Amino acid sequence: MNVTIGQRELEMGGRYMTELRSSNDIMHDTEALRQRMEEDGYLLLRDFHDRDTVLRTRTAALKQLAEKGRLAPDTNLEDGIIGPENKGAEFGSMPELLDIVNAPWVMSFFDRFLGGESMTFDYKWSRAVPRGGFSGAHYDVVYMGRGTKQLYTMWTPIGDISYEMGGLAVCLGSHRFDKIKATYGRMDVDRDLVAGWFSNDPVEIVDQFGGRWATTEFRAGDVMIFGMYLMHGSLTNTTDRFRLSCDTRYQLKSEPVDERWMGKKPKAHAESSGKSVLPIDEARKAWGV
Repeated sequence: MNVTIGQRELEMGGRYMTELRSSNDIMHDTEALRQRMEEDGYLLLRDFHDRDTVLRTRTAALKQLAEKGRLAPDTNLEDGIIGPENKGAEFGSMPELLDIVNAPWVMSFFDRFLGGESMTFDYKWSRAVPRGGFSGAHYDVVYMGRGTKQLYTMWTPIGDISYEMGGLAVCLGSHRFDKIKATYGRMDVDRDLVAGWFSNDPVEIVDQFGGRWATTEFRAGDVMIFGMYLMHGSLTNTTDRFRLSCDTRYQLKSEPVDERWMGKKPKAHAESSGKSVLPIDEARKAWGV
């Protein structure tokens, strides 16, 4: 079968796309998890969250979307059918979501994985992705790199996500793309006023830099955990249903923190809001990548 990223259709099992590897077999072996992260650049953990809790959060998010007029009228709420305007949305740090991503078992996992007391950013990146929506390839460090670089993203699907709905995809080996890390990976979108996505074309990245893309179908309860230098994006949502997901970040409490994402009202990208941004193609030409 084929999956879609942007305008590209990629064959599962072909040159450019393969399946993600689960790390559930080493879930309770901390050192093995660290070695797997070093090797693969990510951890796919099935049933990390309680499935029923995630599904309740999905219902709460869909109710919020319905109140905003984003769902199709006269349809079943649980189907999450996209409204005629096909607009995406964020569903914010609702209590039901925080009960998942700030849960004691989550913080306990990161305490163990990081080897000390962990913390999470106050800002949560929750998304309802419409038909045709996807994320281009990028490193997270360009958006949140002012604190420690030992910062980890946890991507949580809020509901079951088929290939067609546009789940997370990562470029295997991209955490070792040294030339990209030394150029694009040192960029700060707010300081440098450069567009954040490295590329919209997954084929170009593989052909020019190597690696191979990987994805899977996700179920409510699964998570993906990865560091700041793993190139990732998402498949395109080709369905009429919203893809719901949330990105959250974790680090040691003792390490420096990127203050843009902390507090009751994080400033986020306020310092660059409204300013003109250099297209990534021009920046890449200057960087030689």
